[in-house]
Amino acid sequence: MEKSKVYFTDLHTSVKAPLVQKMENVARAAGIETIDFKQKFVAIKLHFGEPGNLAFIRPNYVARVADLVRSLGGKPYLTDANTLYSGKRSNAVDHLNSAMENGFNRISAKCDVIIADGVKGTDFRELPIEDGKYCKKAKVGTAIADSDIIIALSHFKGHEQTGFGGALKNIGMGCASVAGKMELHSSSKPVVKVKNCRCCNVCVKFCNHDAIHICEVETSEGVKRSAQIDYSKCVGCGQCIALCQYNAAVVEDMDTSEVLNAKIAEYTKAIVKDKPCFYINFIMNVSPECDCWVHNDAAIVPDIGIAASFDPVALDQACADLVIAAPTLGTGRLGHCDCHEGEDKFHLLHPDTNWQYGLEYAQQIGIGTREYELITI
Repeated sequence: MEKSKVYFTDLHTSVKAPLVQKMENVARAAGIETIDFKQKFVAIKLHFGEPGNLAFIRPNYVARVADLVRSLGGKPYLTDANTLYSGKRSNAVDHLNSAMENGFNRISAKCDVIIADGVKGTDFRELPIEDGKYCKKAKVGTAIADSDIIIALSHFKGHEQTGFGGALKNIGMGCASVAGKMELHSSSKPVVKVKNCRCCNVCVKFCNHDAIHICEVETSEGVKRSAQIDYSKCVGCGQCIALCQYNAAVVEDMDTSEVLNAKIAEYTKAIVKDKPCFYINFIMNVSPECDCWVHNDAAIVPDIGIAASFDPVALDQACADLVIAAPTLGTGRLGHCDCHEGEDKFHLLHPDTNWQYGLEYAQQIGIGTREYELITI
């Protein structure tokens, strides 16, 4: 297989080349202008950051990308799908407030925000996954499924379940609706935490399979009324998790890192099929864990640069290699050891994860290649 081209720029700047300009330069060098943007709806997919976490991509970069898309004739909007966990991005109202708080709005980011899977995470389309081993259909937020073009802006960092988060995770996991995220994380069905249930009846009302009912349940504290799931009817769609505002309907058993990464690759394949997709990774503030936490620990390596490609597999592999080649920072979580130059930082941080399998599987199903040529501009 022919090597894919990955374009890279470091973070050294000058008066003529501030960082936002260098990002645009690397995007242009990687061929973003070859996409036909005229009158096309362009989903700029990014993570808006859980409030309290400051490791997310700065809105300044996003504003420049939006300006570039408009200059090329496109109609850009910023988007992300709601979270599976109960937090400040689990529904569109809170999600929009969080995006606004972190600077993703018409003023700072020069673009409007559309939450991809709607108010309660229930607005999605099912896209077929060709020859899917783990999933047959990807449940993708409608605002992303309906886009003509996707530009993925990804903060490259460690991740406690996948090893690292980059372009593939931003698309495969980030574009999934709440029900899709349920499918990605677990092969088991939801459970109800009786102590958290408020008997609000929302899950009962909206279950499409008549699988949830309010009934009396024996607990250590006596009899309590709670929602309960009839597993003879439940199909594991995760709709109750999407709707529950009290963290009562939850995922109990998580898939292994290998299965999760493979499912992310399958979702990515379905999402990017038959539409132009362009990827930019920001290898800076490389925090050890996901931006979904309400905090971010110190970066594990020095800021490295910005990379872009049409191939998300090659791009993620190149970014992983750059992080592995870098020394660790004494202020970061790995700082108490030797410099770890040339060691797999992601495995050191999260020994139970296997990010390599995700890239191998993505290559196997035809999303891209791990073989790349790194072109520095």
